[in-house]
Amino acid sequence: QVQLVESGGGLVQAGDSLRLSCAASGRTFSFYRVGWFRQAPEKERDFIAAIHWSGSRTYYADSVKGRFTISRDSAKSTVYLQMNSLRPEDTAVYYCAQARTLYTGTNYARDYDYWGQGTQVTVSS
Repeated sequence: QVQLVESGGGLVQAGDSLRLSCAASGRTFSFYRVGWFRQAPEKERDFIAAIHWSGSRTYYADSVKGRFTISRDSAKSTVYLQMNSLRPEDTAVYYCAQARTLYTGTNYARDYDYWGQGTQVTVSS
């Protein structure tokens, strides 16, 4: 079994920064792609960012490119999402997820099989 625990969410003002953390336990974390997704009320869960199992490649949605940075510390089994220049439209519950298959993965939620409980990010204008 795998457990993912997100932390770092909160209430901030537009233009502020937050760093989310996703701590993993269970299945060998280092060999799996990890993604961040977010879901606003009454909206679908959207892809935000993902990081290759090696950490050598990162992927971002256009809406956050240049503002958010994903990174991982495999020794700590933790993935981070640094969020800068936050906007009210970034308000959502943020989830981290681990890819279903070893080494590979996509940006689609259906290809991730373990999910955290989510952390709320609220950005006021």
